[in-house]
Amino acid sequence: MTRADNTRLSLSAAIASVSVALVLIVLKIWALSETGSLAIAATLADSALDLLVSAAGLAAIAYAAKPPDRDHAFGHSSAEDLAALGQALFLIGVSAGLVVLAVRRFLSSEPVELSAESFGITIMAVSIALTGALVIWQRYVAARTGNRVVAADSLHYVADLLPNLGAVLALWVSARFGITGLDSLVALIAAGVLSFGALKILRGAWDALMDRHADQDLVGEIEQIIAAYPGILGHHDMRTRTSGSRVFLDFHVEIDGTLSLHDAHEIAAGLKRRIIADYPQVDILIHKDPA
Repeated sequence: MTRADNTRLSLSAAIASVSVALVLIVLKIWALSETGSLAIAATLADSALDLLVSAAGLAAIAYAAKPPDRDHAFGHSSAEDLAALGQALFLIGVSAGLVVLAVRRFLSSEPVELSAESFGITIMAVSIALTGALVIWQRYVAARTGNRVVAADSLHYVADLLPNLGAVLALWVSARFGITGLDSLVALIAAGVLSFGALKILRGAWDALMDRHADQDLVGEIEQIIAAYPGILGHHDMRTRTSGSRVFLDFHVEIDGTLSLHDAHEIAAGLKRRIIADYPQVDILIHKDPA
């Protein structure tokens, strides 16, 4: 598979993810207006998070295919981190609002009656089916391309199935037994899950904006490639940082000092190609030192 094919397939998965999230938001707004269910409101907020994360993933893939320009020598990926920071703060506020509404319902002297439960269950069943189909496509694309953004988005949608199933359960219990308390409980649990996800996004964006080092497991795997590469006698002064979906590496390699500049350059260039083949999200600067 060529790099262009890889990019097109990854973009198709990202576009599908954004499209499904938009459809789910419209369906859940409709279901919320008909049922008044906080559990559906929680899954609606979660779908909003899905849309933001999927849109960021789509931007990351598109940016990865776009070369740096004259004004942005390191690319444009920091804009993703700024957007993610604002999105995470917004979602934490949404989660807090869900908690307030759920607690008010718990403490209310008059029980809240849900309506149109069957309609709500139907909408949530459609949501679960769409999410399942998306996950299957994302898994296929991730297996073919090795794209980590698509793989991470797929795991996120798998986790989203839980609050959707919880909403179906809450609506069924309300319709079958007239018990509406489970609806508020599901909303509280979903708010907790949503806050946890938003905090992870917040931390990742903050770390990237503060030039925190890249994931140590990733760096360790790359260092193993460097150590095993023919012609590389050692390496030192590894510096790393992240920006959006990109990982920047800057390090020195030690090469036989008796080699010509051309031969030393070929060794370093081959090492760079070898690393990028396994980790296409990495941007590398290699300094060559005589051993």
